[in-house]
Amino acid sequence: MFRLDYPPLANWAGFSAALLYVVTLLPTILRVVFPSTKTTGIPKKLLIQRRLLGIIAFLLSVIHGYWMVSKRELDFLDLQTYWIYCQGIFTFLIFALLAITSNDWSVKKLKKSWKKLHKLTYLAMFLLLWHVIDKMWGHWTWVTPPSLFITGIITTLFVIRVIRENYVLDKSKAQSSQSKAPEATASKKD
Repeated sequence: MFRLDYPPLANWAGFSAALLYVVTLLPTILRVVFPSTKTTGIPKKLLIQRRLLGIIAFLLSVIHGYWMVSKRELDFLDLQTYWIYCQGIFTFLIFALLAITSNDWSVKKLKKSWKKLHKLTYLAMFLLLWHVIDKMWGHWTWVTPPSLFITGIITTLFVIRVIRENYVLDKSKAQSSQSKAPEATASKKD
């Protein structure tokens, strides 16, 4: 029989971190996938607190990681540890980079590189989904289904966003090449 266990505090911290992280991804995804949300002002309100929520999510992930390491008494001198927890470690490292650079000083110093660096958040999104599936499969707790749901939904919405943005980009390229075509034929006639 399928049964859900009560989650330890470490899992609650991980779930809370994932939830806040997903909220940081919502503004752009909602604006592209559900354009009508622009009129509600929801994406704009979420955007205002994005950095703060991201930093809180990072701190919760630190707590989650610390409690899990303490509970499992992991040996960081054993390479097997890194293999088993690679997706959690990589996600944590990305979150650390994003948290460290989530300030106005970093935006000014890094300029265009800041945006490129913060696009790592989308890699973290896929790693986080993998982490939840890999670590919770077979021993589900009460926070596993909502964790899988929110990380799965945001990942799916992100894929839809990329498809829509590429469709719009391809469409605008086609329109610009069509508008140049009559000019080119007209100049050849002259």
